[in-house]
Amino acid sequence: MAAIYSGIHLKLKSPQTPWEDKLKLARFAWISTQCLLPNKEQVLLDWCTHALTGWYNQKVEFSQNVLEGLWCYLDDLLHSRKLHTLLKQGKTISLRLNMAQLLLERLQEWACVDSKSPLCASTILSVCQGLLSSPALSSVFTTKYELMVSLLAKLCSLACQELQQPLLTSSPLMAESEDEVITECLKTQPISDLVPSQVEPVTESPRDQPELDADKLPSKPKENLQSATLFDVLLQVLTCYLSVQRQQANPNRVFTMVTNQLIQTLVLLRHLLTSGEFAPSHTHLRLQLCRDIRIKIDSIVQLALFPSEHLTSYKEELLPSKEDSGKRGPGGAKGLLKPVSTILSKLSAQGYCEPALHYSVKSNTLSLLFKFFLESYAKGRGESEEAHRMLCFYFLTRLVPILDIGLDGQSSSPAKADQSVSVSPGPKSPSASLCSPESWSLALLAVESLLSQALSAGIYNVAADRIRHGEVQLNFYGAVGQMLFNQAQSSIPAWYRCLKVLLSLNHLILEPDLDELLSSAWVNSGCMEARVQRARQAMVCSLLQTYTKLRQLPRLFSELLSVICQPALDHPRPPLLSDGTSAMLRTCLLDTPPSQGLEICSSVLESIRRYIPPELAKEERGAEKMEIDGRGEKGTNKELNIDQERDDASLKLFSLSQLLHVVLFSLKTLDNASPLPIVRKSQGMMEEMQQVVEELLPLLSTEKKAVKRNTSSVQKTPRKGKKNLDQKEPEKLSESKTGTLWERNTEEAALLLKYTLVEVDTLFHIHCTKYTPIDSARSGAQSEAEGCAPVPTLLESLPPSCSPMSCLLLKLLTLQLMKKVLLDTPLPSEPGAAVLLSKAAQFILAKSEFEVSLEGEQVWDGQIGSVNADSYLVAHWYLITSNLPLIVPYLSKDDVGQVADALVSSLLSRQTDKGTDRPPGCLTVSAISSQLLQSPVLIELPSMFSAIVHSLTQSIIGVLKDAPAPTVCSTLLKFQEKANSSEGNKTIVEDILASSKTGEGVVSLTHAQSQTLASLLQILTHLNPDGMNSEDLSSVFLLLLFILTSTTRQSEQMTVNPPESGDDAVFLANLLRTLSCLLEGRNFQSVLKLIHGGALLQTVASSLLWHSNNGRFRATRNPDWLDLIKAVQAYIKCSVQLIITRKSSVRLNLDQFVSYLTSKEMASRQILGCSAAVMSGKADPGASVLSVHLLLALLSSFCQALSSNLGKSEQMDQTLKQMLMRTTASLGPAVESIMNSQTISQPGSTLGQAFVVEVVTVMLQCELSSLSVKEENRPKDTKLSQMSLYQGFCQQILKEISSAHRPMDFLVSSLQFLSAFYKAVRTMEERGEEKTGGRELDELYMRILQTVHRLLTASWLSSNDVCELEPAVDELLRHLVEKSTTGQFNLLLLLIREGLDTGQLRAGNYKEVLAAVIIIKLLSGCQLPQSCSKALWLFAPQIISAMVFLVRSSSQDVSLTLPFTVPTVMSMTSLVRHGEGLITNPHHVILVLGALQSVPLEHLTPPVYQSTFLAVHEALFAIIQCHPQVMLNAAPSFLNVFHRLVASIMQEGRQRGDVSVTGADNDVYLQCSRLIERMYSHIAATAESFTALSAFMVAQYVTELQKVTLRPDIKLHLTEGIYRILDLCMEQDTKFLMAGLQMGVREVFNELYGSYTHYHKAQRQGEDKYTV
Repeated sequence: MAAIYSGIHLKLKSPQTPWEDKLKLARFAWISTQCLLPNKEQVLLDWCTHALTGWYNQKVEFSQNVLEGLWCYLDDLLHSRKLHTLLKQGKTISLRLNMAQLLLERLQEWACVDSKSPLCASTILSVCQGLLSSPALSSVFTTKYELMVSLLAKLCSLACQELQQPLLTSSPLMAESEDEVITECLKTQPISDLVPSQVEPVTESPRDQPELDADKLPSKPKENLQSATLFDVLLQVLTCYLSVQRQQANPNRVFTMVTNQLIQTLVLLRHLLTSGEFAPSHTHLRLQLCRDIRIKIDSIVQLALFPSEHLTSYKEELLPSKEDSGKRGPGGAKGLLKPVSTILSKLSAQGYCEPALHYSVKSNTLSLLFKFFLESYAKGRGESEEAHRMLCFYFLTRLVPILDIGLDGQSSSPAKADQSVSVSPGPKSPSASLCSPESWSLALLAVESLLSQALSAGIYNVAADRIRHGEVQLNFYGAVGQMLFNQAQSSIPAWYRCLKVLLSLNHLILEPDLDELLSSAWVNSGCMEARVQRARQAMVCSLLQTYTKLRQLPRLFSELLSVICQPALDHPRPPLLSDGTSAMLRTCLLDTPPSQGLEICSSVLESIRRYIPPELAKEERGAEKMEIDGRGEKGTNKELNIDQERDDASLKLFSLSQLLHVVLFSLKTLDNASPLPIVRKSQGMMEEMQQVVEELLPLLSTEKKAVKRNTSSVQKTPRKGKKNLDQKEPEKLSESKTGTLWERNTEEAALLLKYTLVEVDTLFHIHCTKYTPIDSARSGAQSEAEGCAPVPTLLESLPPSCSPMSCLLLKLLTLQLMKKVLLDTPLPSEPGAAVLLSKAAQFILAKSEFEVSLEGEQVWDGQIGSVNADSYLVAHWYLITSNLPLIVPYLSKDDVGQVADALVSSLLSRQTDKGTDRPPGCLTVSAISSQLLQSPVLIELPSMFSAIVHSLTQSIIGVLKDAPAPTVCSTLLKFQEKANSSEGNKTIVEDILASSKTGEGVVSLTHAQSQTLASLLQILTHLNPDGMNSEDLSSVFLLLLFILTSTTRQSEQMTVNPPESGDDAVFLANLLRTLSCLLEGRNFQSVLKLIHGGALLQTVASSLLWHSNNGRFRATRNPDWLDLIKAVQAYIKCSVQLIITRKSSVRLNLDQFVSYLTSKEMASRQILGCSAAVMSGKADPGASVLSVHLLLALLSSFCQALSSNLGKSEQMDQTLKQMLMRTTASLGPAVESIMNSQTISQPGSTLGQAFVVEVVTVMLQCELSSLSVKEENRPKDTKLSQMSLYQGFCQQILKEISSAHRPMDFLVSSLQFLSAFYKAVRTMEERGEEKTGGRELDELYMRILQTVHRLLTASWLSSNDVCELEPAVDELLRHLVEKSTTGQFNLLLLLIREGLDTGQLRAGNYKEVLAAVIIIKLLSGCQLPQSCSKALWLFAPQIISAMVFLVRSSSQDVSLTLPFTVPTVMSMTSLVRHGEGLITNPHHVILVLGALQSVPLEHLTPPVYQSTFLAVHEALFAIIQCHPQVMLNAAPSFLNVFHRLVASIMQEGRQRGDVSVTGADNDVYLQCSRLIERMYSHIAATAESFTALSAFMVAQYVTELQKVTLRPDIKLHLTEGIYRILDLCMEQDTKFLMAGLQMGVREVFNELYGSYTHYHKAQRQGEDKYTV
């Protein structure tokens, strides 16, 4: 056979052999092991490449199919596993060098020819991929740098064509939002991403067998496959090229090749990948693949254009000759001539991309280039650092003009090519009419990115620039700022951000144009788009912060006032102070000296006085003169001009008034510690403000006359004039209702100033005795008339119709005057004062305004200046609710009732609108009502509280009256008419008792009515029952009890829509919970006078049983039924406890209920229910089973309530014991009947085994409690009456609890039963009634231990299930070891020792070990006998050593962190905490610190991270709290573990750019940061152990802080914590840190120490003055 196959080589070379046969022979020769060819692999590769080369050189001819077959054959060879194995073994196999050129030509054909074969293209790409997968094969490209450049250039061009294909038919420019993302990526991308480590070549899994080319794929999947292969190959080529480029010895050659052939296609490809503008056919591109390609491109560009060798060339081109004299290196002549010009000319050249993309590509690339330049050349050492920064600045000056934004002051258009592109219409700046908004958006985004990078890199040193460089940087940035003002683009957010960055660089840049800045970017900026508003607010806040730090806030306000007082533009001005701006202004004013704050107020007052009143007076006189002289059309035009001037002046007045209001309300109030000059200056300012108010108030009286004149002038206009004013007449008539614009603004401004004056004056007067109020002549209250005169005067000054804001301000003024009357009048209860106060309170309430429904959810931001018709209701409601204690005493009963009705209606609307989104930080009527309902203030207002209860009662009655209930209408009407009366209450009690006896519902409720009642119940549960008086509590309780006993669902609805009938259980559960809450009211004794306690119990029980028997709960879901059962049990327990506590005929009432529960009727109901459940022919066995379960719940809860009250008095014990015996005697047969009938598994009841086990547990506990009661005549051999039942239950539970998957509630109840049963057996043995010698108890002890161990090791238990079981296991373990013998405890210790086997963990069976770990944690907290305790703590060091090893082993597998490592750490923590004073050797505690070092904290999900963090933190806390002696030697180890926590929370809590952490994840990291703050405080409290290491802790903290940018909320807690450590640092420690830290870390420390000195240290020193 070998001889036969040995001739294949000759046949391949023979021209007589057909090419199809040659291809078959070649495939056979490759796969056959019997083909003996010397160097077969090399021969076949050479044959294939020679054949392909010959065909393309036209030396041989064969068909197209053979050509494709040869390419596929070559592809299969290159990807063959056999070939790669030989290459790894060191065999020399190579390709012809002309193969590289052949592939480049094919790629060129693919790029140029439209009609190309997709199969051939994908095959060629696959050949390239296989060729580059091995260094030996890729040498055909890598040995020649030019070939790699050509290959990369062609693949990049192909990739750009693929991505640009959908963009050829349209020309959209990049949207601003996308550019913002790109810019942010440029800013936040870490440097380490741009210079990745050497990456191994990407290889596919080689193939053994060559695949036949007969398998064809559909065209579309093939195109996707081809595109995906293209980008995979591109990434591989980029990786290979980057490796080759780094090996090049001549950086000039690399620079030339990259700029000539690669730079344009690379930046275009990067832009297309970043923007994500893919066609639907390209959505398969993975984000990670795109990111990897971008990173490679960035590395190539940075390493090629900005290597260290080119620094001299850049200096020669960029630096002026005087700056570079003497600094040119000896190799400068050999460098590049003009690298910057070369790069920028390539970027600005046309033709390498579509015109629509050119400007966006260029603008984004400039930011990228500057980033690379900064990373490469910005850092220098010593004297060269400043020179390097200047070099970066000069590079910046070359980049900005490329954006064509006209830095020379001329209006040149960015991206002139964009003018031909169609753009969407939008607002344009007048000075930039030639510029499209899209291009300006891109230009400003690029400028913002460049300036932000310059700011972050710190290349601008203000002092060095002024002293040594002639302010060249200041002049440049000033030119940029001038350009921004000349080409103002106030509708683009990036424009504001550019101004903000310039302000951060140096406030002097924008100082010359401060008025233009305030006008264009604040006062007159009219764009109200949300993104623009956010950017504008950020810029304004930065401006305020800057001038606050400079202590020049008065100068800023001086310029602001001059801008406000300038003539207004055509468009209306936006609101001057937004919510965020007002908050920042308040913060800044608190940091401003009081003298400057008063100076600002005086400036605002001066502006109001100087500009506004003269203008208005002049306009008023002009209006009078016009009425006399002006006639016809000329007079009408003059009137319109004067109205415009009035509007302008009134708007300025309002803006200034609002500004003064915010400033005055933000200043620190005067107090007795204020310096006298400040008090006098404040006094003068307030008097000046009083004069301004007195000048403005007369204008309000003239406004009424102006309204009349305007109306009469319109009516008396001649026909000629009327013709021109026909369109204006409707506006005039509508304005006459609320006044014209200028009248309304003047009125609002005057009232706002008046309110501000009164409020601030009162505040100063209260807190500062040296301050004299401005109305001291009237404030003495010489008589009631003088003290109360302002109130009627103010009310009479109210215009007949005023604006919403004016109404609110008048109410605020009235409120302030009420306070003054109450403070100054000696006896406010006297008739005269009382009448005036009542009148003022009614005016504030304004009942007529409540006629408008409060259900509409209006929104208000809390600012007085933003009150309008849409937000007035919210503001008015807020005013009323926040001042209820002041106004309620002076309101009539009807007024208080109306407020209560409004409150209830708004809360009902909140219940129905729960899903509506509300703006954050805004107020709504329902939100205010909800806060009022939950506030402690409401209970202090008895009349208001009673009115709310009455309103709820009437609402409930209204719902019941609307239901079809003819027999009950008279009862409800009588109860409603005689509410809070004994007759009405007696009537409804009679109906309740009658209904509970007959068991018939008399009111049929619809689903909607039930939902309304549920909402009313939800409101009622928020009311404190202790605040209800006797009458209200009686009425509402009896009404709710009536609903329980006398209502049912409509029968037709239950049959038509049975799922909704399941809501009955939910409704009744809420109703029972509300009744239980009312039972705890302190005035509930009044209810017991109307209906006995036994009747309360029996009524509820009989009603629920009747409903259950009639199938009302047949459609109830299991969770809802469980909820109802728990509510019933809670009600029974509360009622029994109430009867016993109040001593309300205890024997009589409880005996009544016991007789009912143990009656023959109940027994027969049990039997019938059980038999009905097992009879297959019964129609509704499920309802009967539910009734039996309900009866068992009643019996068990009643028994629990009785047994919990045993032991208080002997007489009571005897009474309760008799009732317990009767009840348990009834419980036993009921449980046995259920077990015999096997109703546990019935589908009608999913309570099943868990419920029955709970009932039996209650029986057992009650019997034990009865035995504990002392009784003289009781025989000694008294046994448990149901012992056989308990033993059977125990045997069954021990057999089934761990045998298979069980429900969690069954497991918990079973463990509780085992606890009670073991206690019972031990009690019986102690009493001497079991003569077994303890053998039965020991056997039970061992069986329970083994059962618990098997349960904890069950495979079907999850980590959460184990955590849920721990409390029950803990209780069981406490009973086991409470009085255990030494032998029993030794068995437990032996079980623990066998469980702590590390071999089980290595074998992957961690649950066996986990069971022992959990038992250790629970055992360490148990109360043990002395001998057992001694044994445990002698064994504890071995346990700790074993668990330390377990933690270190499990930490190597991150998947075990949550299920095993965290519980083990918690178990060690429990041992350390409870071992205080018992673990004598500190070495064992230090071992725990070593184990904590290995616990993983990285790459965890938020829930796992939280659990791990909490476990490590609690371990540290236990050590520092319980073993302080260890800290003397182990402080460094302790701090190392704690530093891991600090570093991890800094990494997890950093700002993540576009990836936001919200919701539960946000709370996780915030909670962890609080724990860090707490631990810092504990460390500071043990200063003797950490004083020497405090500087080390601070150094660690600032080193980590320098690496990340923390979220503000997390940084707040960490900063507060490190402040405690700075308190420990001495002066020499601070000096050591400032000298020893590195440059960047030192800046972070300086900022931290500055904030510590300014905020924390000053506060601490103030507190030390009052510390003993």
